[in-house]
Amino acid sequence: MTHSRSVRVVGPGRAGGALSLALTQVGWTVLDPVYHGEPLADAATDVDLLIIATPDAAIAEVASAVIPRATAVVAHLSGAQGLGVLEPHLHRAALHPLTSMPTVELGAQRLRNGAWFAVDGNTDVARVCSESVATGLGGRSFRVDDDNRAAYHAAAAIASNHVVALLGSVDRIASSVGVPLEAYLELVRASIDNIEDLGVADALTGPVARGDWDTVARHRNAIDPSELALYDALVEAARRVVDSRSSIDDASEHRTDQ
Repeated sequence: MTHSRSVRVVGPGRAGGALSLALTQVGWTVLDPVYHGEPLADAATDVDLLIIATPDAAIAEVASAVIPRATAVVAHLSGAQGLGVLEPHLHRAALHPLTSMPTVELGAQRLRNGAWFAVDGNTDVARVCSESVATGLGGRSFRVDDDNRAAYHAAAAIASNHVVALLGSVDRIASSVGVPLEAYLELVRASIDNIEDLGVADALTGPVARGDWDTVARHRNAIDPSELALYDALVEAARRVVDSRSSIDDASEHRTDQ
């Protein structure tokens, strides 16, 4: 399967469509997709890789409707589902692109821009095939097995969906004093750069990092009460980062003393 180059997608929505376009752009043979309501039985016939790109709740039903083929790898794009939903296929794989794909075109661009992929497979053939998609797109991959996929995907949801929700709070508080959200976005980008350069613990700045609880109290008094639950939860999350930094420092000092 190292040199497999033929793929078919079931459910070519944003994610499936983006992956189809990206693979076409790097030379894979992308066969006609299977749309909702079309016959599924022969979807894995004469193809190296069949990708089920449906919503999670439909993966098992779709997989069971496809006639298994001994040489075909059947994969899904779910971050949270394991390989069991792809039974009874011989070679089962998981291929979750760890990137945001709001449109087919933008998604394809991001998939070819060094994206990370969470992969797994129940056979060597399936694992090599899923990894070949990542490497073929110029990306990187790591393996996440069935037992860990829900936790992995929870982290992905926090990194993407919850960041959007967090910035929704920024937008509401900022707009209440007449400041546009755009004024804060460079700060967000700089914080991400700091994390990449320094790591989470050393990237944290601000009142919690320096123990300025008077400023935290002023924040709480100034913002709308509807924002307090989120603000308080994030203060506690920031305290955990500070505590982790202290633990790292203590461990480093202990090693030095030795």
